[in-house]
Amino acid sequence: MGDSWWRRRPEPRVLGALLAAAAALWLFIALSEEVGEGETHAVDRAILLMLRNPADPSDPLGPRWFEEFMRDLTALGGHGVLGLLLLAVSSFLLLAGLRRTAAWVLAACLSGALLSDLLKGFFARPRPDLVPHGAYVLTSSFPSGHAMLSALVYLTLAALVARLLKRRRLRLHVMTVAVLLTLLVGISRVYLGVHWPSDVLAGWAIGAAWALAWWGIAQWLQPRPGTGSGEQ
Repeated sequence: MGDSWWRRRPEPRVLGALLAAAAALWLFIALSEEVGEGETHAVDRAILLMLRNPADPSDPLGPRWFEEFMRDLTALGGHGVLGLLLLAVSSFLLLAGLRRTAAWVLAACLSGALLSDLLKGFFARPRPDLVPHGAYVLTSSFPSGHAMLSALVYLTLAALVARLLKRRRLRLHVMTVAVLLTLLVGISRVYLGVHWPSDVLAGWAIGAAWALAWWGIAQWLQPRPGTGSGEQ
């Protein structure tokens, strides 16, 4: 009964999503202030060097296959992979007649990509220069675009899939996979030396905040059962 009531009433879900989004946004703002004041530099430096061979900072810890595995993981947060995934999902939703859901997914993800570019331009933090980069980079460092966009896209799509599942453990599994992918992408960026750890943490925070805010909006605008309003 409690679970069905939770599904019927959007207000608790919207309030919970917005509160979580506000908490994640607060974390991002706090991090940006600390980064701007240089308070995170010592910890960032220590973590980055901890993942490297002390005798040779150009050599990440672990065998060669593990380094290649981390490059594979980091690609899961790249614009190309996420763009293809977004195109596949949105086109499927359009073909299924779920135009409102497709518009929500596209609006959330594309606005998040724009926000990422704006934030990078505003903070203009240099990339780490302690170790050679293990991946090619084009933009500034804060926040991590890979961490932010993977959080946004994977959490948004997981929420979309979870809405279609009735069993709680299946919904939990889908969300867990999305969170795990997001975490692995962010960790790979630090391992490859292309981001400071605080860049990744900030990317996770703002990406999750953006996804939660859009999810809350979608829940609020979703037609309630019995209103006769179907998705077009």
